[in-house]
Amino acid sequence: MRNAPLFFLGLFVALTLSWAGTVLFADHQLGALAPYIDDSDPVNPSYPPQQPGIAARGQLVYADLGCASCHTQAVRRPDFGSDQARGWGDRQSVARDYIYQTRVQLGAERLGPDLTNLAGRKPSALDASNLMKLLYAGQGAMPAYKFLFDERAIVGEPADSRLMLVGRLAPAAGREIVPTERARSLVAFLLSLNNTFEYPEARPVAPEAPKKEEGKK
Repeated sequence: MRNAPLFFLGLFVALTLSWAGTVLFADHQLGALAPYIDDSDPVNPSYPPQQPGIAARGQLVYADLGCASCHTQAVRRPDFGSDQARGWGDRQSVARDYIYQTRVQLGAERLGPDLTNLAGRKPSALDASNLMKLLYAGQGAMPAYKFLFDERAIVGEPADSRLMLVGRLAPAAGREIVPTERARSLVAFLLSLNNTFEYPEARPVAPEAPKKEEGKK
């Protein structure tokens, strides 16, 4: 090809510009997002709140286990789906929700429910102990993650953090099941998912009034 160098140069420029427009422009537009300051809240005026250290470590466990393969963390607008009708959130997700997450786990499929607002659901039956049992035993399509727990002999008094298991899941007499640091971190991350604050950009946009055609009253 006589013009092969020119062709490949043009292809390289096109790919570079498309990458820059997709990645760099998005980073410039969203990467500088700051927390929203609510002057009416004198106690915790900054939203979203920063994750505690153990929750931040738990997000790494969440990513390592591939939880985003079956769960999303993005509530869609009512006209895009029935997420809010299912009770997964009271409002749509916005970019500001994720500014403190180092690895945003939006996900692509929902074999399980969306987890965006897991800790903010009312009523919520998933406290720390129930989440621990769910991780240990699994449920439905969700596999069991028993490797996140240790089974050990009881020395002295049973551990306060032991799982209260019954039936076939209960350990043998004199033994107990306790969560590892990874399990505790993962549960702390799940319990930090509470996106109930309504940012201005999350409010529904009112539809425009239809314009009157000329010559009509």
